[in-house]
Amino acid sequence: MKAIVITGPTASGKTACAIKLAHALDGEIISCDSMQIYKYMDIGTAKPDEAEKEGIVHHLMDFLEPWEEYSVAQYGPDATRAIMEVASRGKMPIICGGTGLYVNCLVDNIRYDMVQTDEEEEKRLTENYTEFANENGALALHLLLEQKDPVAAGQIHFNNIKRVIRACVLRDLTGLTLEERNSLSKTTQSPIEYTVYCVDRPRELLYDRINLRVDVMIRNGLLQEARKLLEICKSNGKELSKTARQAIGYKEIYKYMNLDTGEIKPEDLNTVSDDIKQASRRYAKRQLTWMRKPQWVNMISPEELLDKYGIER
Repeated sequence: MKAIVITGPTASGKTACAIKLAHALDGEIISCDSMQIYKYMDIGTAKPDEAEKEGIVHHLMDFLEPWEEYSVAQYGPDATRAIMEVASRGKMPIICGGTGLYVNCLVDNIRYDMVQTDEEEEKRLTENYTEFANENGALALHLLLEQKDPVAAGQIHFNNIKRVIRACVLRDLTGLTLEERNSLSKTTQSPIEYTVYCVDRPRELLYDRINLRVDVMIRNGLLQEARKLLEICKSNGKELSKTARQAIGYKEIYKYMNLDTGEIKPEDLNTVSDDIKQASRRYAKRQLTWMRKPQWVNMISPEELLDKYGIER
């Protein structure tokens, strides 16, 4: 069974490429984006609307309430089922998205649910490391992870406190390093043969595209969407999930938004825009660093990818 993966940094044009390939290869798209899974988070996650989908069926997109948690341990089995279901109908499965951890778990057939944990102990450790981070700072926490699990520390930026805490917790909880856990979870070879492309562009062009995308998002109502998202959660007696709160765009807005009134001071609007652009550029850089490591990733420009499959640009 064969499947194509189109990944790449934010704003690289991977969605447009995936849709063109789906038309050419009679395919359907399985999302590989950890934020496009949520309902009501459309503008900020650059979720394609019905017109942009061009009639191509999309899976694992827009199916969770914003207060629900979701993890790579759930994504792996969900995506595998979707891929096999699409293939069973004679269609080409095309996985599209920039969440590197999701891509890795599919291609390397990593089963994160194979490592059992104690929920109460996990909660206690998470609280302890969160307190440590609050008292000592993100860098001190990352140095602690370097001592515990150098490989994990090398894959996580020190500012990504949530993931650093999670890595520390898993090291203590399981007694295993990241490499050891991954080795344990790779129980069998994947029944799916993946061809993986990373859509790449020159850095200056990519950053220009990111900046333009943020401007367009704000013009299209990103601030209003962020406000509405909180209202929807509140009306259901819920809070935005920890996963959703990490979405770039929303978390920068909430930093300056009065969460009771949903208002942002006019003098803060430019700062919000600049913060989103900077966070997006940094994320793109981390995505590229991640995607250049595995030997099975083929770095390619959008034009080269379309040419490879004989598709008109």
